[in-house]
Amino acid sequence: MINVDRIYQRVLLLANKEQRGYITPQEFNLFANQAQMDIFEQYFYDLNQFLRTPGNSTMHADMVDLLEEKISAFEVTAVLQGPIGGPGVGGNLNTLPRFYRLSNVRFRDLILESVSRKDFRHFPNSPLAAPTATRPIYMVDTINNTIQVAGRNFGSLDIDYIQSPRQVNWTYIVVGGKALYNATAGDAQDFDLHPSDETELVMKILALAGFTLKDTNLYQSASGEDTKNIQQEKQ
Repeated sequence: MINVDRIYQRVLLLANKEQRGYITPQEFNLFANQAQMDIFEQYFYDLNQFLRTPGNSTMHADMVDLLEEKISAFEVTAVLQGPIGGPGVGGNLNTLPRFYRLSNVRFRDLILESVSRKDFRHFPNSPLAAPTATRPIYMVDTINNTIQVAGRNFGSLDIDYIQSPRQVNWTYIVVGGKALYNATAGDAQDFDLHPSDETELVMKILALAGFTLKDTNLYQSASGEDTKNIQQEKQ
């Protein structure tokens, strides 16, 4: 978790509001959520890249370990209610809170095999690969965001999945015409990101603010710093 007020104050300080314009709380919340999702989604691209490179024997210097630690904070298990199975009968993944990416589909200790849409159509007609009650298969219908199952019907399934970050919200009250942070508001929300992402988060928000403030120098400076940090991480 990263404190939302600390990030906002750093952004305001670096943007130098007297010369470049004021970033309103509404603008900050928009920029903050965009930056958070950019960093969050980059976890998975970076993990795929680093899995293809040799690791590091030092735990704290191994990027795969660091990325898996970051992603693990978003891993949850939920029950997807049925019926699930049979022609055209699927479980809707949109019913899962903040669903982002599927990890495993299980029924008690039975793990269902994930197959492509093509294999899902052809396997039932294959004598050797046909799904059974003890070896059911599933595919994800990305159009409707549902799980289609073959080989067995289920009343419910256990779903291991990755949630998306919660929506950041810098809440405030107005005192003397000035917005002051209100940490006790019921809808206040910090960043869900790993503390190591704080600097990158500030730079990304500043870069987004540079467009709104029409400040080319601010955008280029923040973008350049962000790029430098990313390159250092990937060396």
